[in-house]
Amino acid sequence: MNEPASQRVTTVTLRDGARKELPPGGTIRDLAFQIGERLGRATVGGRIDGAAEISDLRTPLLQDCRVDLITADSPDGLHVIRHSAAHIMADAILSLWPAAKLAIGPAIDEGFYYDIDLDQRLTPEDLPRIEAAMQKVIAADTAFERCTVDRSVEIVRARERGDIYKAELMEGIAADAEVTFYRHGAGAFEDLCRGPHVPSTGYVKAFRLQRLAGAYWRGDEKNRMLQRVYGTAFYSKKELEEHLARHEEALKRDHRKLGRELGLFLMDPVAPASPFFLPKGALIYNRLQQHMRELYRESGYQEVITPQIFDASLWHRSGHYEHYKDNMFFTKVDEHECAVKPMNCPAHTIIFAAEKRSYRELPLRIADFGRLHRYERSGVTSGLTRVRTFCQDDGHIFAASEQIQAEITALIAMVRGVYTLFGFNTLKVFLSTRPKESVGSDAVWEQAEQSLRDALGANGVEYVVNAGDGAFYGPKIDFIVLDALKREWQLGTIQLDFNLPERFDLNYVASDGSLRRPVMIHRAILGSIERFIGILIEHTGGNFPFWLAPEQVRVCTIADTHEPWAREVLSALMQAGVRCSSDFTNSKTGAKIRDARLARLPFTIVVGGRECEERTVALRERPDVDRGTMGLPALLALFTELERSKA
Repeated sequence: MNEPASQRVTTVTLRDGARKELPPGGTIRDLAFQIGERLGRATVGGRIDGAAEISDLRTPLLQDCRVDLITADSPDGLHVIRHSAAHIMADAILSLWPAAKLAIGPAIDEGFYYDIDLDQRLTPEDLPRIEAAMQKVIAADTAFERCTVDRSVEIVRARERGDIYKAELMEGIAADAEVTFYRHGAGAFEDLCRGPHVPSTGYVKAFRLQRLAGAYWRGDEKNRMLQRVYGTAFYSKKELEEHLARHEEALKRDHRKLGRELGLFLMDPVAPASPFFLPKGALIYNRLQQHMRELYRESGYQEVITPQIFDASLWHRSGHYEHYKDNMFFTKVDEHECAVKPMNCPAHTIIFAAEKRSYRELPLRIADFGRLHRYERSGVTSGLTRVRTFCQDDGHIFAASEQIQAEITALIAMVRGVYTLFGFNTLKVFLSTRPKESVGSDAVWEQAEQSLRDALGANGVEYVVNAGDGAFYGPKIDFIVLDALKREWQLGTIQLDFNLPERFDLNYVASDGSLRRPVMIHRAILGSIERFIGILIEHTGGNFPFWLAPEQVRVCTIADTHEPWAREVLSALMQAGVRCSSDFTNSKTGAKIRDARLARLPFTIVVGGRECEERTVALRERPDVDRGTMGLPALLALFTELERSKA
């Protein structure tokens, strides 16, 4: 006779391979404390048998399994702490404004938020009040309790008490799915939630509310605008203080702020989410493209220019119409439905198919800096990092199957070289696999995903599988960089596509005279150039490297009598192609140097009496380094080498 699960000793395998036995009914929390009291206090949940979702501490382990314990100081643990902080904040808000209706309150990468429906408009002055109310909830140190409820009964209850958002959320849950609430506090605050949460409210010791924003319910502009309260939380106060310091630095580096101050770009309502690049910003834009073109010449790319508007039949054939329509702009031409291109790949298949291709031409590498347009909701657009019109350093490689590994190896090397040049020295790599919405057979997808795995392995690249996040036509490798403030940004991508060549019936003549299907590799290194510039502004704080700086040198005089020699220096620099300006005004020298520093200039030249006599210059390097005096030939040699080497 089989022993009931509730009476069976459970064998649990830990991440390091060690095994522990739990008595009948033992939980994740019991497991952690069995290992050690310190670990027990630090554990906030666990992953059972590699599941994507974190299980609650009180989850019973009724059968043999593997458990990865989640501690509060880990990224997953932070997620649990922040989710719990969102519940505590919602409780505090209801204590201050009982008429508020709660919508959703998830944990996010940098913290947490809660969307609320409240007639009173909250202001930044309300945040300290909410924090004080949260401290009371935390001081009470009451347990987070999970309970399973009857979905239909709870929907009726929610409707009766006016919780329209919770009712709608529950109505969207499958009838046979488990519905859970979490409760805490003397007032028995409860919220629809899958969890998990920390053991008790007192566990949340380091938090800060940061800002307010508006958000449409379910992100739909047709729905009611809610008020969103943002906050962050950490395991310790030290971690919180470090985060807040980074946050303050991020505000100083905000590309929208620096873009205005440095005269790089502007935004205007006449062109929503579409930047105007001013002369200095346009120079950076063009220099980035020029750098990529130099790499293209070395790597055998051919640059093309393709149309902006295509008949809708092209997008039906490619699959974009069915899978990407909501992000496209449409128009009519001669009564035909047309679309402004959101990407270049279908246009490049037209170029490939325009003539008979031989295996001798492969791999055929095509580059395109064509302008793209994608519809982004107004609620998610942001400066240069989320726009509706942009240009990518876009490229597509048409290759034979046996050339895939060599091409991806070369692309990985190009990615590493470009990112290192800009000081992005920490790189994370993800392999994004087949999404639910996709085209093509299982066999084709398996072949494409395995090809990318093989290429990553052959190049010694560590990666994490991002299940279901591939493009609808193929899997991809995504490259994430960390900026100077340790923030993650997704930049480059390499996508392997067996499907578009099939849909467009692309062929080449193989060495044996047979017709074969090429594979298509989609790739971008910088990604959107607009977005890359926004990221680079914040990464460098506007202190661009010499070769990329829109203004590289400023020549300043100490007195009017020094102007003739200063003008000779200025003229020599301009003839050498150095981007320079001058300040020959009557301002004090210190003020001139300060102005150049605020403009983030790499170098400032000061000319005084001694320099005029010796026909030298005094050179200052950003931020405030005195490079001493040097003659004009040495100065020009220095700038020429910096421009050449991109150091």
